[in-house]
Amino acid sequence: MADDAVRIDGNTLRLPGGVRVRFMRTLRLPETGTHELPPGLGEFPVRRVEDHADTVPAEWRARGGVMLPVYLREAMWLSFAGSTEPAALQVGVGKVCAVSGRPWSSLLTQDPQNYVVLPRQPWLDGINSGKGTVRQFVAVPLGLGATVEGQVTGEEVWGGLQLQSFRLNDAELAKWREWERRRSESTRSAKSAPVYGGAPPAPGAAMAAAPAAPASVARARSAPAMGLGVGGSMRQEVYVDERSRGAWAGEPAGRVFVHLVTPPEWRRITGEAPPPSPVDRAAYTRAGLPWFEYYDDAAQDVAPSDTLGSVRPVGEWLGDDHEPWQEPAPHQVKQLGDAPGKPVEDGDW
Repeated sequence: MADDAVRIDGNTLRLPGGVRVRFMRTLRLPETGTHELPPGLGEFPVRRVEDHADTVPAEWRARGGVMLPVYLREAMWLSFAGSTEPAALQVGVGKVCAVSGRPWSSLLTQDPQNYVVLPRQPWLDGINSGKGTVRQFVAVPLGLGATVEGQVTGEEVWGGLQLQSFRLNDAELAKWREWERRRSESTRSAKSAPVYGGAPPAPGAAMAAAPAAPASVARARSAPAMGLGVGGSMRQEVYVDERSRGAWAGEPAGRVFVHLVTPPEWRRITGEAPPPSPVDRAAYTRAGLPWFEYYDDAAQDVAPSDTLGSVRPVGEWLGDDHEPWQEPAPHQVKQLGDAPGKPVEDGDW
C-alpha cells in the first residue's frame, strides 16, 4: 500500500509518489557573472515542527511541516536523488513558484510549467530566471523586501519553502511500471536505473546532526522569519515536461511547508547545535576541489520567467559581497550526466 504521508528519513524529506528531497549546503556564488554548479557541502538537518511544539512560534505550529537551520546569506540547493517513480514536484519560495514565478497553486499547469519533473530533474539550485540558467537560493530575513516573495508580490508573509508532489494518474503509472518491469528483465542487473536515470549528487559528506536534546525549558516565542532571495547565476536547465497534463493526477499526493530557522533559534527551539558556518568559497577553489556541469542533450529547457528574471540579488539589500572569489580552473569542473520516520503534520497555509 502506498504511503500517503510526508516523512523524514534521516535528513531526507520523503513525499508521496516516491519523491525524495534533500536540502544541501553549498558555496554562495558571486552575484555577477554566470558560473558552474557549486558543490554539495553536506545536508541541512531537518526536524518536524510538531516535535518542538512547545518552543516554535504559534504560526509555525499552525502551518505544520518541517524546519532547518540556515545562516544569513547562506546558499542551498535541492537534491532529488533517490526519487523512485515519475512525479511532478512544485517548489515554492514564499508561495511564489520557483519555476513559473506565478502564485502558489494546488493545480499543475504547463503554460507556463509550474513544476519540475522527477526523476529527470536531478536537482534545483535556484529560481528559473534565464535561458538555461537559474539564480541561486540564498537565505535572507523577511522585512527587507529582498526575498523572491517580497519582490514578486510586494509583501513578505510566508517565507520558507513549500513543496507539493503529484503522482502519475493510475493508468499512466501502471503503464510506466510495466515498462520498467520489462526493461529490468531485459538487463542483467535487477537494480537498473529508473526511467531517466538519476544523476549523482555533487559529492559532500553529510553533516551529522547532534541528537535532539529536550527543549521544554525554552518557551515558544516569535522567531526571526527567514525566506529565500537570490544570489549569483549558474548554468542549469529546468526541464520541460514531455508528458501531457492529463498524465498526472488531478490532486496533489502530499505537501509540506519548510520553515527556515536562524542558527541561534535552532539551538533554542531544538536544543541541538546548528551546523558550522559556511565554508569560504575561495579556500574551497584554491584547494582544487570540484565544481560541476550537468548536461542532458535529450531534454528541453523551460522558457525563462519574466517575473523571476527581474528579481534582484540580495546584495542590493545586504550590501556588497566582500567574500573573495577565485574562478575554478578548467580541470576542477566535472561533467555529470549524459526505514521511515513519523509522518510530518501538514497545516493551514
